[in-house]
Amino acid sequence: MHALEAQLTTEERENLRKLRREAGVSGEWTGGGPTGRPVPSPEPVAHAYTDGASMGSRGPGGYGVVVTWGGRTEEVSGGERDTTNQRMEVTAACVALETIDEGHVVTVYSDSSYLVNCMRRGWHETWRDNGWLNNLGEPVANRDLWERLLRAARRHREVRWRKVKGHQKAGGPHKAGNDRADELAVFAKKEAGDDRRNGSVLPRRA
Repeated sequence: MHALEAQLTTEERENLRKLRREAGVSGEWTGGGPTGRPVPSPEPVAHAYTDGASMGSRGPGGYGVVVTWGGRTEEVSGGERDTTNQRMEVTAACVALETIDEGHVVTVYSDSSYLVNCMRRGWHETWRDNGWLNNLGEPVANRDLWERLLRAARRHREVRWRKVKGHQKAGGPHKAGNDRADELAVFAKKEAGDDRRNGSVLPRRA
């Protein structure tokens, strides 16, 4: 324990450690406060649950997003008449990062291996270095959305990608958020399928 931290009461130390855990900071306190120096404020954190859905390999589709930051929660959904599940999964992530105010440390939870693996393993860096061609020398699918996602990610201090299991029957720490994103995506997909007048369904905010 740092000598300055030892001067705090037990309750004050626990509150400080709680703030550090919420901010994702590990290790012991290195000073501040009692010496007159300000204690750094925790980084603003945000959480996003995203999901996509489509009818068949291509057809009407929808996306659902549940984001929490700054003490509030917001839900966004939308759809397209002619799309794919993968496009809706990536679109959901784009919308989530664009909805949250800039400068956050965002954790995105998704059941899409396509999305999470690309961002965690850096596939997009290889694609970009290769002129947006894949390992077969063919144009990368959904390049427009990957570029949009990278722009959205740059709005924030950091974006962390977490793979979650979709459609869990058993409870879990992310079940409620994932289930709600799925409900929004499925509903938007149905709306897109019913829409015969326009080429897309405008995003909805709860």
